[in-house]
Amino acid sequence: MPRNTDPNHIRDVLGAKAARQAAAGKPQTDLEEFTGVPKEQEDRERDVGGVAADRLRSIVERIERLEEERKAIGSDVKDIYAESKSAGFEPKVIRQIIALRKKEPAEVEEQETLLDLYRRALGM
Repeated sequence: MPRNTDPNHIRDVLGAKAARQAAAGKPQTDLEEFTGVPKEQEDRERDVGGVAADRLRSIVERIERLEEERKAIGSDVKDIYAESKSAGFEPKVIRQIIALRKKEPAEVEEQETLLDLYRRALGM
C-alpha cells in the first residue's frame, strides 16, 4: 500500500506520535518519529528486507578472516613442499603418503592388493 506523502498528512501523523510520546514522558528521535521504531532497536536490528544486517556482516567478516587464514596456511604448506624438494624428497610421493595416512589401514591394504592384482594382470 503506497504511503501518503502529503506534507500535511505527514505533519499530522508525526505530531500525533510526538504528542503520544510526550504524554508518556519519552523523548523521540527524528527516525523514531518517522518509523515509530526506537532508535536503539533500529540500530540493533538494522533489518533490510527481513535480514539482520549486523548479524550478516558478522558472519561475512568471520568467513573472510577464515579464508585469509586458509590462504596463509596454504602458502605455508607450499613452502614445506618446496623445502622437501630442496632436501631431495619427491613432493608427489609425499602427497601420496599423506593421502594414505588419512585412510583406514584396511582400505589402504585393499587398494594395494587391487593395485598388485591389476599390475600382474597387465604383466607389469
